[in-house]
Amino acid sequence: MELLDWIILLSTLLFIVLYGTFKTRGSKNIQEYILANQSTNWFTVGLSVMATQASAITFLSTPGQAYHDGMGFVQFYFGLPLAMVVICMVFIPVFHRLKVYTAYEFLEERFDLKTRTLASVIFLIQRSIGTGITIYAPAIILSSILNWDLTFIIVSIGIVIIFYTYFGGTKALNITQKQQAFVIMAGMFLTFFIILFRLPEEVNFVNVFNVAKIEGKLELLNFSTDFTETYTLWNGLTAGFFLMLAYFGTDQSQVGRYLSGKSIKETQMGLLMNGILKVPMQFFILLVGVMVFIFFHFYQAPLHFNPVNTSKVLNSEYQAEYRNLEIELKDLLNEKKEVTQIYTGQLNQGFENEMLEEKLVTLNENEVQLRQNARDIITKVDSKAETNDKDYVFIYFILNYLPHGIIGFLLAMIFSAAMSSSASGLYAVASSSAIDIYKTYKPNQTEQHYLKATKYLVIFWGIICILAACVINLFENLIQLVNIIGSIFYGTVLGIFLIAFFIKYIKAKAIFWSALITQILIIIVYFKYIHEEKLISYMWMNPIGVFAVIILAFILQIVFSKKNRT
Repeated sequence: MELLDWIILLSTLLFIVLYGTFKTRGSKNIQEYILANQSTNWFTVGLSVMATQASAITFLSTPGQAYHDGMGFVQFYFGLPLAMVVICMVFIPVFHRLKVYTAYEFLEERFDLKTRTLASVIFLIQRSIGTGITIYAPAIILSSILNWDLTFIIVSIGIVIIFYTYFGGTKALNITQKQQAFVIMAGMFLTFFIILFRLPEEVNFVNVFNVAKIEGKLELLNFSTDFTETYTLWNGLTAGFFLMLAYFGTDQSQVGRYLSGKSIKETQMGLLMNGILKVPMQFFILLVGVMVFIFFHFYQAPLHFNPVNTSKVLNSEYQAEYRNLEIELKDLLNEKKEVTQIYTGQLNQGFENEMLEEKLVTLNENEVQLRQNARDIITKVDSKAETNDKDYVFIYFILNYLPHGIIGFLLAMIFSAAMSSSASGLYAVASSSAIDIYKTYKPNQTEQHYLKATKYLVIFWGIICILAACVINLFENLIQLVNIIGSIFYGTVLGIFLIAFFIKYIKAKAIFWSALITQILIIIVYFKYIHEEKLISYMWMNPIGVFAVIILAFILQIVFSKKNRT
């Protein structure tokens, strides 16, 4: 990091925050603060929804996911377009007709206050943890790479988020997320073309993908029916559909974005825009990860991308063993570079050399094994160390191989994504606790009173999220960790909403107890059968939670109905 990078980083972030705060200062009432007077156009709705989901985790973890495992992660999003259609047809008309501030107000209309409160509390728990992760994720990586104090980064990000959320409300989020979306996508496109420009002359846009395909990085579709695998076509279209339906349809961090739309039509257009663009956007981010993978055919990559783990090993009794692996990797990468250049040169002349293809596959397998050996040594040094270094690949590439100035801009991209999703999460828990809890149990106050209460709750939940970020310990790939947290809770809440929309037979008492029991069971199932024994992928918790709520609610409704008749 040089002075130019700092200037670009800080000026970009300051412009976004100050512009959004200035343009939206002085909300006069809670309607304006929470719903932005329902004046948001469809394009801003669409960008805001996309920016809320695309956290810093997306841009730190996804390229690393593609670097190690290829493009298959894109299947995770295959259920999203269909989920957008269902939400546009079912959820949005009801929410707008009832003129709700939060999604959970609808549940009181349909059932009772207890059910609304239960759904809101479940949301507050999972979203405050999730927001803590979205703050922690870039902080832990930037701390380890840049050698900054972790707590300082967490608190700094948190304070900035609290500042412009407190003063601006929903309108500030919508406006700043447009700038953030621009910075984020400009950063990804810039990275893609810089990599392409820095590859050797004989490696063109076409044969880059020939090499990536040979080494298994372009396998988009996995038709496996194994329930333990996470990223398959069937998982994305089924379990992924339920996850996306729950996230965009019942999570206030997303619902709050599109409740501010000018009309039902504007809101629907914004969500359909998200449905159309999200999968291509995710595809492109993964493609950048594949480009980084190809880039390291020609430039030296470290044996392990997490510098904290590397430092521990090099200060241990296993230093010599680790150094030998580094030498082996260096020799292997030099050979890989030579073979790749020869192979791509022959491709340009119209020849496909099967022997060289097999050699590339073998070299790639050997490289994977060397990296696994390195992880084994790290585990010997520290049995509790997280050896998964996917989250560090992209930031390592940025800091070590991009020109100064561009580094500052891409770090601004990462911080923008962190601020965007974290601010949406913070604002969602503040508005939900204000409307669903505080206002419900302390009615008949003035608009100004509730506006002040909402702002104070922004500060309160901001502190909670910062504290959560300070105590979180990573145990998975970051992007997977966020989805696991959501999946533990989403199925239950989605089950409540689907019953509310479609099954009039089930009443308040049955749905309340079925949801409460289901949530407890899902938590037990995750820790006993998924986290420990890995019997199924975590994504299946979403449909399991939905159907458990529905089936149990039917049973309880029959029981309660019989009791009432007697």
